Amino acid sequence: MLADYHMHTNFSDDSTCEMEDEIKKAIALGLDEICFTEHVDYGVKTDLNCNYYEYRKEFNRCKERYKDKITLKFGIEFGMQLHTIDEFQKDFNENNFDFVILSCHQVDNKEFWTQDFQRGKTQKEYNEKYYEEILKVIKRYDDYSVLGHLDMIRRYDMKGIYPFENIKDIVTEILRHIILRGKGIEINTSSFRYKLDDLTPSRDILKLYRELGGTIITIGSDTHKEEDIGYKILEVREELKKLGFKQFCTFEKMKAIFHDL
Repeated sequence: MLADYHMHTNFSDDSTCEMEDEIKKAIALGLDEICFTEHVDYGVKTDLNCNYYEYRKEFNRCKERYKDKITLKFGIEFGMQLHTIDEFQKDFNENNFDFVILSCHQVDNKEFWTQDFQRGKTQKEYNEKYYEEILKVIKRYDDYSVLGHLDMIRRYDMKGIYPFENIKDIVTEILRHIILRGKGIEINTSSFRYKLDDLTPSRDILKLYRELGGTIITIGSDTHKEEDIGYKILEVREELKKLGFKQFCTFEKMKAIFHDL
C-alpha cells in the first residue's frame, strides 16, 4: 500500500493544481490511495477558504472517473485556533469527511511564515505559546484524525532549533491526550523540501510518541504542485521502521485502517 495523505489542489488558496492532474500524476507514480486535504483557516484567511460545494462536486466526479485506477479519500486540513473552534465544528458536522488533519498555522491570527507571530517574543515565548495553543485546542475539539506537522514552528524559527528538552513536557501532554482519545500524528515530508535537518515532526517527537504507546501515523507530502506528490514517502517509511514502528494508517469515514510498513 502506497498512500499520500496530505494533498492540496486549487481548492486551497496556496495551490493552482487541478485535482484531476494530481490524480493522473499519482496513478503514474504507482500510488494506491491519495487523500485530498484542502485548507480551511478561519480568522486569517476566511475569504480564501475552500469552497466545500465545489470541492465535493469535483471530488465525486474524479472518484467515479478513476475508481478502477486509484482510491480517493475526501479529507480536509483545519488550521484551527482556540477562538475559531466553533466554525470548524460546524464545518465538520456538515461534511462527511474520511479524514481530518488538525493543524496550527496561526496563533492569535498571526502567521508564522511572515514572522508576525514570532515578532516581539523570545524564542522561548513563541515556541511555548505555539504548543500551548495546540494543547488548548485539542482539549476542546475532538473531531479530527491526526495532528498535522506537529512541530511546524521549527520551519519558521529564525533563531535556530529550540531544544527539545525545553518543550518535552508539553509535547508529552499533547501526545498523551491524543493517544487517549484515539487520535494520531502525521509525518509531513515537506521537511525535505524545506531542507530541515530532521523529520517533521522530529525524530525526538516520533520516538516519544511510540514510547507513550502511539500507533496511528499517516504519511503525507503536503502537495501543492504536481512534483510534490508522493515525495519522499518511501524514505519516510524506512525512517519509521528504524524508529520501531511497524504500521502506518489510511482512513475511511474517520476510522483508521492499519497497514504494514
